[in-house]
Amino acid sequence: MSNPFLGPNAADRDLSAEDEPLGELDLVHTFDDGPMPTGVSVSSTGRIFVNFPKWGDDVPATVVELVDGAPRPYPDAAWNSPTSDADPNALVSVQSIVVDPRDRLWILDTGSPLFQPTQPGGPKLVCVDLANDMVEKTIVFEPDVALPTTYLNDIRFDLRRGDGGMAFITDSSDQGENGIIVVDLATGEAWRRLRDHPSTKALTPPGFVPLAEGRVFMERPEEGPPQPVRMGADGIAIAADGERLWYCPLASRHWYSVSIDALVDQTVSAEEVAATVRDEGDKGGGSDGLETDDAGRFYATNYEHNAIVRRLPDGELQTLVHDPRLLWPDTMSVAADGHLYVTANQLHRQAKYQNGTDLRVYPYSLFRVPIDAGPVRLV
Repeated sequence: MSNPFLGPNAADRDLSAEDEPLGELDLVHTFDDGPMPTGVSVSSTGRIFVNFPKWGDDVPATVVELVDGAPRPYPDAAWNSPTSDADPNALVSVQSIVVDPRDRLWILDTGSPLFQPTQPGGPKLVCVDLANDMVEKTIVFEPDVALPTTYLNDIRFDLRRGDGGMAFITDSSDQGENGIIVVDLATGEAWRRLRDHPSTKALTPPGFVPLAEGRVFMERPEEGPPQPVRMGADGIAIAADGERLWYCPLASRHWYSVSIDALVDQTVSAEEVAATVRDEGDKGGGSDGLETDDAGRFYATNYEHNAIVRRLPDGELQTLVHDPRLLWPDTMSVAADGHLYVTANQLHRQAKYQNGTDLRVYPYSLFRVPIDAGPVRLV
């Protein structure tokens, strides 16, 4: 099967004038072989961590540190060698990683390779102290938190709350309940919020028809009719003042916010939490990842337009960068060096979306863009 995304000599072509990036997009690393990356996070000292979920590629290590340009299993090979999908002492299939303000790497393990039903012990949150590269805490989620259908997608932290801070996780399942999981990092207690709330659900045609590289983005099996993409709550970010949690379904052009005070207070009813949800409007395209910075700006990847957009505190929406190399911008990380890092992994070219034929072409990429370079274009 020919690749409809590539023209003659596409791998070798130079960008024409009209293809020139609008922003200052810098190539940090190329993944010239091996599995596709999703998450990235950068420490205060510039250490770069990347993760690879087990979606069908051969994944030697689900979390790595890039050391001298080469991936090294992190925190070590043993932690990347699970004995089963329910191993509580090893990483099964990691979807997201985040370095917190205390320079600890938090690893979100889906416990769901190939999107299989989770088993107790698999879905968990692992904290690594970057000062000594040792695991200092593991929070294994109970079956009433990580449901058999749960897919733990992305995570953000607010260390200003509680004795040890709070974490917030999106459940993006395309097979069951969506929602937000709240975690008390001091006690390890976790609970579900916004259970199947409409704001956490994927939108489907005719209400929403996603595009990627100009083609309708749907699940297209080798046999049988195409199906809408049904991945729900995915990207997640915390407002700079810590008052509201922002999130978006993968299959939607809208983002939403909810009161964090309501999420963390278990005496507040589900109905009262839902009453604090706001539709924050159209962000210009479908998004996989969200991020924020300390200036109160929100960032959203835009897989429909190979771009990253940002929302200023006054609500103005800007295109930070647009570049044809941003083939499915996935996860973002604001770093202390003043850059926004982002992975581009060609997710939409996987076989499940292309009639059973894998159309991904190496390399996958890690980019960064200065976040104070100024807006280059209004959306």
